[in-house]
Amino acid sequence: MVIKVGEIKVTWLGHAAFMIDYDVESTRIIIDPFLGASPLKPDEIKDVDLILVTHAHEDHVGATCDILKNNKDAKVVAIYELAEHIGKECNASENMVGMNIGGTWIFKKGAAEIPITQVQAMHSSMGIGSATGFVIRFPEFSVYHSGDTGVFASMEIIGRLYNVRLALLPIGSHFTMGIDEAVEAVKLLKPEYVIPMHYDTWPIIKADPKLFKEKVEATTSTKVIILKPGESKNFVF
Repeated sequence: MVIKVGEIKVTWLGHAAFMIDYDVESTRIIIDPFLGASPLKPDEIKDVDLILVTHAHEDHVGATCDILKNNKDAKVVAIYELAEHIGKECNASENMVGMNIGGTWIFKKGAAEIPITQVQAMHSSMGIGSATGFVIRFPEFSVYHSGDTGVFASMEIIGRLYNVRLALLPIGSHFTMGIDEAVEAVKLLKPEYVIPMHYDTWPIIKADPKLFKEKVEATTSTKVIILKPGESKNFVF
């Protein structure tokens, strides 16, 4: 799928993992690179600029170290304590960008300037910092990856403050929001689009994305986009 000027391409790699390609400077961002459900292997993921890791659970840190081996200049963005931990585990401390909830770091590459804001999530993180989400702010198009979380009232602030147009939300329950909670999250965030994630990886988080789509689109103006692992969707600014 070709990326045109003023577009991003969002590819679901399964579970909570996404790849976002931005036309400016051919920028590539990977989020939570657990690739157990992905058609891609770590050594097939190249030309990566940023790896965003929401928290310390293995199904989110995933293949970060393996991807770094083939992307020596990529930066890993995570909460401070987790960035320190990953830096040691991957022997790549110089690649780490440690930050904290509420903070913004601006990624710069030629003409590309992308503010990355770390936001709260309601979840655990193996005692290594706090669980987080990220807002990635492209020109006129903000993407919110919630990480693993339950629904919380200040999602309304995240949606309003950052003008979130695309939300990536878990629906699998047990460890995160289920479908009904995720519908409430959509009502708070008010995004233009939502892509469900973190479901069907294992039987314990089996969920029906079509039911999620039905409930969201019956009660909000948000459009639900259901992807299969490896599928992509382009979004125009």
